[in-house]
Amino acid sequence: MPANRVDIVQNFPFSVDKLYSYLSDHENLGLILPAKIRRIKDGKAGVNGVGSVRKLTLPGGVSLEETVTKAEKNKLIEYTITRGGFPVKNHLGIMRFSGDNKSSHLHYTIDFDSALPGIGWLVKLALGSPIRAGLKKLVKQGL
Repeated sequence: MPANRVDIVQNFPFSVDKLYSYLSDHENLGLILPAKIRRIKDGKAGVNGVGSVRKLTLPGGVSLEETVTKAEKNKLIEYTITRGGFPVKNHLGIMRFSGDNKSSHLHYTIDFDSALPGIGWLVKLALGSPIRAGLKKLVKQGL
């Protein structure tokens, strides 16, 4: 099991279907991640589904690619870094969704190891803070 974990829990005042539809669209993730994001490969059963790949370009021009490895509508999205990502290795992001037609709940974890000793805490901060802020924006905007 990777040594570091970002663990985020957020409730939303709208349906789980609406939340899942929004967060499963790669281009929408730019609101919650500090990166320019674009889908570069469609998935097997849907453009943003399993096998789809998104390219993230971070401040400073650093880029990486993430591939969706598992998707269950309104329940789960798993993805991993498949190209780039230094100083992160053994990365696994999991979004778990629950709720009904009036409200929803997201439990978002990102597990990873650090390729450089002693910087896991910095990577956790760099990932966790903007994601938390972005999810709070979604709550305020109501999608």
